[in-house]
Amino acid sequence: MIVAAALCPSPPLLATELTGRADILPDLRTACTAAIAHLLAATPDVIAVVGAAQETATWNPDDRLDLSGYAPLLSSAPPRAPYPPAPAPTTAAFPRSPVPAPADIEGLQAMPPRAAAAPTASAVPHRPATRPRGKPGLPLALGIGALLLDEASYTGPRILQAVDESASSADCLRLGRDLAAAAPRIALLAVGDGSARRGPAAPGYLDERAIPFDDAVQQAVRDGDMAALAGIDPDLARDLMATGRAAWQVLAGAFAGASPPTEITYAADPFGVAYLVATLT
Repeated sequence: MIVAAALCPSPPLLATELTGRADILPDLRTACTAAIAHLLAATPDVIAVVGAAQETATWNPDDRLDLSGYAPLLSSAPPRAPYPPAPAPTTAAFPRSPVPAPADIEGLQAMPPRAAAAPTASAVPHRPATRPRGKPGLPLALGIGALLLDEASYTGPRILQAVDESASSADCLRLGRDLAAAAPRIALLAVGDGSARRGPAAPGYLDERAIPFDDAVQQAVRDGDMAALAGIDPDLARDLMATGRAAWQVLAGAFAGASPPTEITYAADPFGVAYLVATLT
């Protein structure tokens, strides 16, 4: 049974190993820390981290994100001028936050998410296969989720569940129901970003559908409307590079039609990517 849940985004800059003492996006960090504290306060038997990847699979709970693929950008990025002031927000839901940043941080944060593969006819396995021990590096979303749990000093049981980024909504919902039944008291952390096409400087450039899409997701979360999350169009999410879609729909399946109380603690797009942090009970 789900006793608590949270949504967090997956920017690599949440890894302090990459930023050192630099205070990057402190409000986002604070919100993510509070979201994990919310999960721990529910005293779950296990915490399940869910995030999109190339295939649906359960990873070894001891696996972690390999940061070496991101670290080179910190030393190799050429110097650039700081960010110019961001344009005025077009919506109050995701206010634009001008964040002056050194070029090395800019290069890391603005890495475009990997474009999703075209949907296939194969269904998500009802019981995902377990990744063999020693498989290098978690997918980004799972890795960030594991990192957040580690930073909160959580040492209890965890499930690291990847879901195919091209999985159908029905498959995601079914996976969510399976996870909800995995333990008498289970907390779920859904990790992933909103659209990455919210302006000319965004990783995916500008798509006018991005802001309405993110506003609809935020409203669904605010209302605890799991049916609305379940109804997100996977094709539109893929077009907008919204990597959180599959994880959000797994979350909707875990709550099985309930309307849990929610609180949104962060919603912004400082790098042209929509980041949403929320807690559900």
